[in-house]
Amino acid sequence: MRSGEEAGGASVGRGHRLSAADVTVAYDGVDVVHGAAITLRPGEVTVLVGPNGSGKSTLLRTLARLQRPRSATLTIDAETDGLALSLREFARRVALLTQGRPTPSGLTVRDVVEFGRYPYRGRWGRADPGGRVAVDRALRLTGVEELQDRGAEHLSGGQLQRVWLASCLAQETGVLLLDEPTTYLDLRYQVELLDLVRELADEHRIALGVVLHDLDQAAAVADRIVLLEEGRVVADGVPDEVLTPERLTAVYSIRIEVEPDPLTGRLRTRAIGRHHTRSERLSTTS
Repeated sequence: MRSGEEAGGASVGRGHRLSAADVTVAYDGVDVVHGAAITLRPGEVTVLVGPNGSGKSTLLRTLARLQRPRSATLTIDAETDGLALSLREFARRVALLTQGRPTPSGLTVRDVVEFGRYPYRGRWGRADPGGRVAVDRALRLTGVEELQDRGAEHLSGGQLQRVWLASCLAQETGVLLLDEPTTYLDLRYQVELLDLVRELADEHRIALGVVLHDLDQAAAVADRIVLLEEGRVVADGVPDEVLTPERLTAVYSIRIEVEPDPLTGRLRTRAIGRHHTRSERLSTTS
């Protein structure tokens, strides 16, 4: 994956501020997100973390209008009612990379990336003057340019994940939502994807909301972290304020230690299981 300057220096989109308040979401009549609030700001990466079932993906999907809330207010740039916009207009401002997107059959990589241009084509596939440049840029940014003529069904899981990300970038929105984007990626592409996330914020002023399970990745990439537990936001702030051992131990129900990485200075976490505890006992008695 390549930085914005290496890819030609053109902007991917213009950052928007996306805010949600009083978000309550129910499944089968049971609330799973309770009065949550979150703000995504241009040029910032906000990472949502929390245990399984804490409501991270549900909240992200609600921000993208893919999940209907029981109650919510959604504003763009503090003045536009996000829920009142047409789906096409909303899709020009906000893009979402979901989990588990399907493997397209009979389509090339470029065909898949071109899906991201749908908000600009209008009825009956009307011409999209900026489409080719946007697609070329997205292919370069995600490192799949050389795969553009390959059939999408022949890609690995990690390659396909990058192709779907390219489709989101081709959408040229000011807000980008990523639900567990490092899934299926090997170590190299996990690091490169997180580098790209930072570049989109720092160089293109995109507002990014990202769901991650890996707390160390969250600490490495985030400007702000939103910690959820059982559908409620229990902390929202810079990583050093949110990722404390006491708070993480309480939320995850396992002892978690936090310390600065000696190489990067960023926070590093370690969950202490039974085997760790046994090793510590042996070392103290030997």
